[in-house]
Amino acid sequence: MIIDTLEKPTSSAIDPFSPDYFRDPYPFHVQLRDAGPVVWLEKWGVWAVARFEQVQAVLGDWRTYCSSAGVGIVNEKKMGGWRKPSALLEKDPPEHTANRAIVSRILSPAALRALRATFEREAEVLVDRVVGAGDLDGMADFSEAFPMKVFADAVGVPVEGRHHLVPWGNMVFNGMGPRNALFDRAMANADEVTAWITAACKRENLTPDGLGAQVYTHVEAGEISADHAALLVRSFLSAGVDTTTFAIGNALFCFAMHPEQWDVVRENPGKVKQAFEEIMRFESPFQTFFRTATCDTEIAGTAIPQDSKVLISVAAANRDPRKWCNPDTFDIGRSTVGHVGFGAGIHGCVGQMIARLEVEVLLTALAKRAKRIEICGEPERLLHNTLRSFEKLPVRFHA
Repeated sequence: MIIDTLEKPTSSAIDPFSPDYFRDPYPFHVQLRDAGPVVWLEKWGVWAVARFEQVQAVLGDWRTYCSSAGVGIVNEKKMGGWRKPSALLEKDPPEHTANRAIVSRILSPAALRALRATFEREAEVLVDRVVGAGDLDGMADFSEAFPMKVFADAVGVPVEGRHHLVPWGNMVFNGMGPRNALFDRAMANADEVTAWITAACKRENLTPDGLGAQVYTHVEAGEISADHAALLVRSFLSAGVDTTTFAIGNALFCFAMHPEQWDVVRENPGKVKQAFEEIMRFESPFQTFFRTATCDTEIAGTAIPQDSKVLISVAAANRDPRKWCNPDTFDIGRSTVGHVGFGAGIHGCVGQMIARLEVEVLLTALAKRAKRIEICGEPERLLHNTLRSFEKLPVRFHA
């Protein structure tokens, strides 16, 4: 019988939603990777993959490991979620294919080239403001300020009320974890935040020349409904602020802790793109998400029953020594080809090119002006079910 060839499941008491894990996940990543290619997490009753090979395999097989049951710990086909499912993250083909095609056309290389000049101008304005300005919060004053301006402008959402964008992302990404205290805290002002987001995604509230308005041209063409267009615009807002903010914050921290790497970027700003890929590998802002088994299957010889939730630790995969040489070393000169910081497969982050553009122009502008990035206080780690960065990051940019 086939079942006789299957491995005995490896189990672990590690809790990937505990404060200790959030503050320093890397020792836990080592334990999960060393425990085996797939591990049963006793506390939550889910499977976990932390090695690069298995993470990439699960992400690349949407038929066996679907997203349409939700990309969080809850099986939303059985229990339902707190909001309508995402038109991108929580759909599988053929719906996902059609939705992604629309968004991909809107975020075309030509569209990004058109945004570059505006992004570069705003980056210069922000860098002029912070370099030499003394002690700042690298999160609120720099990392959050940039996408909150340029990305929100690019989508075309109303200026008034944009402070709801960060709480909305907090709701979305904390909502991928269990219904714990972090989830409850994120949902504390859910009604007000959701009402603003819903209104902001409507055609009449979007600027006529933004990315959001372009979604509605597909309504006019008879391809999708207005309600569906609003969900696609919401997808921009769900993933376009928090993740980029946290990536920028992680970049500041990495370069402050490794000034010799910042010197390399300053001497050759053309290396910013390569440096960002290493940041996404080394300090992945997106730590984990879930897939759901659509049938009885197996991972590396371990039986995975239908409807099982599988936690995918992209952050652990990005430091897997089976894939990377000296993975715990921050080295912007390494080849990062294949990192899964933006996911992989058909559900890989559709907005990753605009995130890359934002970070590229911002770090390039900073490299021209800031000789050194100094941590001038005790950083406060963000406790978050899905993302990794800082609540507060005291920094000083030296001219």
